[in-house]
Amino acid sequence: MKRHIIIHYNEIALKGGNRRYFETILIQNIQTFLQRDFPEMQFETKNLFGRILVSTSKSIDAEAENKITEILKLVFGIANFSFAWNFSRDLEEIQKNIWQIVKKEKLEKKLKTFRISARRSDKSFPLTSNQINQQIGSYLFLKLEKKFPKIKVSLKNPNLNCFIEITEKTSFVYFEKIKGAGGIPVSASGKALALLSGGIDSPVAAYFGMKRGVKIDFIHFHSLPFVSPASIEKVKQLAKITSRFQPSSKIFLVPFGNIQKEILINIPEKLRILFYRRLMMQISESIAKKEKYLALYTGESVAQVASQTLENIHATNEAVEILVLRPLIGFDKEDIIAKAQEIRTFETSIIPHQDCCTRFVPKHPETRAKIEEIKKAEKNLDIPKIIQSALKNMEIEKINQ
Repeated sequence: MKRHIIIHYNEIALKGGNRRYFETILIQNIQTFLQRDFPEMQFETKNLFGRILVSTSKSIDAEAENKITEILKLVFGIANFSFAWNFSRDLEEIQKNIWQIVKKEKLEKKLKTFRISARRSDKSFPLTSNQINQQIGSYLFLKLEKKFPKIKVSLKNPNLNCFIEITEKTSFVYFEKIKGAGGIPVSASGKALALLSGGIDSPVAAYFGMKRGVKIDFIHFHSLPFVSPASIEKVKQLAKITSRFQPSSKIFLVPFGNIQKEILINIPEKLRILFYRRLMMQISESIAKKEKYLALYTGESVAQVASQTLENIHATNEAVEILVLRPLIGFDKEDIIAKAQEIRTFETSIIPHQDCCTRFVPKHPETRAKIEEIKKAEKNLDIPKIIQSALKNMEIEKINQ
């Protein structure tokens, strides 16, 4: 019996009049993710009565099921998904087929408890969900009892849970709900530019942007030739790992070494880090305006380092007009590390590298910046010229999965 993939969503269902918009983007993302990793297999993806049905041109074997599972776990917008069998709405046919599936695939271990979990999306179906549970449950109990005399029905944590969904024209049967990534489909909330440093925090911030439906591209400021090219390769790898959660992305690589030298010469030592941050923001804002990004994402968290006091964050914000989003602003470092480990960026983030800001870091950086003092020092720099030079010399690379 050929199987399909049934995909459920939660938050999208609450979108009211905009629901179809979010459903369409989710369907497109599912199709893109699956086709990218299974170019030899044709997938048909469509909306079906409040759920998404994925059908394939070939049977899904165990290896393909494992691979598809890992792929769909990356797609934001999915609450859960299942590998399901498709039958008619005739209950006798359904229960006979359930028994055939159970005999073939579910009896290899000892069963002590089971339950039927039926749901009707078509309320005109002649039986209620409870009546379906009772009819098919009684049939299956008699079959199972012959092999497992002590088997019982249990509504909590049964060994075998048989899910049945009755739609307007058909029915689906499956035995497992696999947890999805949740959130909103990527690209449903516009696009933004994430500042990617090579550390632990910024990939996690980008991840949270994607989870809320934001299409994220990356910008990285490097100090070549003053640092090793390995630092850039590390950041590219981080961008690639983080981009597993969206169909495509690119990275802007901006040379920053000469800008640091200019700041070193013209700006008081204690303000250097703030000027690094301000110019990074200003350069990023210029790219964002040209490329129509709606916001910048950073991995900042209040009081985590000297540049992230409220005064210094305010001083950084003051340099730009674009919206700056900081998803980690209230996170403890332990929470950020745990999420980095979960999304598989942590091991790459902790590889030693030469960050562009560490090359000229002052011994005693300012922690309570005053805008008046910054404005006075800023007169020593030709900001428009610095931004123009950075944009002229930057490189853009597509991130391939």
